[in-house]
Amino acid sequence: MNQYIVLIDSSDEKGLVYKISKIFYDNELNILSNNEHVDKEHNKFFMRSVVSGDVNASKLYDQLRSALPLTVNIDVVEPKKKNIILMATKESHALGDILIRYEAGELDANILAVVSNYDILEPLVSKFDIPFHFITHEGLSREEHEANILECLKSFQAVDYIVLAKYMRILTPTFVEEYNNKIINIHHSFLPAFIGANPYKQAYERGVKIIGATAHFVNNNLDEGPIIAQEVIHVDHTHGWKDMQRNGRDVEKIVLSRAIKLALEDRIFVHENKTVIF
Repeated sequence: MNQYIVLIDSSDEKGLVYKISKIFYDNELNILSNNEHVDKEHNKFFMRSVVSGDVNASKLYDQLRSALPLTVNIDVVEPKKKNIILMATKESHALGDILIRYEAGELDANILAVVSNYDILEPLVSKFDIPFHFITHEGLSREEHEANILECLKSFQAVDYIVLAKYMRILTPTFVEEYNNKIINIHHSFLPAFIGANPYKQAYERGVKIIGATAHFVNNNLDEGPIIAQEVIHVDHTHGWKDMQRNGRDVEKIVLSRAIKLALEDRIFVHENKTVIF
């Protein structure tokens, strides 16, 4: 008995759910779960279904493609562990949290490697028997450095997602295009507020009453990619910016973990610069 996650996004029109459900029924598929959403402003239909049965994935894809609008995007995904690469710089909290969850069996993925532009975190990563690749940026242009990273990444089998676990370098358009909507970043702020360096100090100077973290896909606009997950906590006048930073790091770990889980479970649709998440 096969199980598939069927992801469909299309221009909206009458009868879509009926057509899709009929194909499932005709193939004697059991619908284990189903979610739908219509973005009325953009006339877009989104649907995520988990089905089980004996149908071949290619056959199911072809039937759906022939029955639905030409603008449809369809993925028929067989649930399995995805391959991810972690990238980091010097901070250990986000990376360490992911590695611990992975060791505990909470992360349904294969961590192929950790890539960093410093070697500071290698002792931490070595405790988990995961390859560590130190690729220095010193003396290199950003493009030269990224070319070395891309060469490293391409030495692995298919990479489904790259997770920036506090990787503190801005990626070039060339790199982003190579992994479009596949690079997940954690930003230590509740976006769109306090973009850029030291947001906790910015937040402290502004006198905010909440701080937070945002996980998002990376695009060519700094910290403005499609948002996957966010969380906030309350602070007050007794918190200095370093207190905010310390508390904020706990939020960053939770939010990044949540975003990774959503990606691994194929729950994210990207449309325009927004996400639909089931």
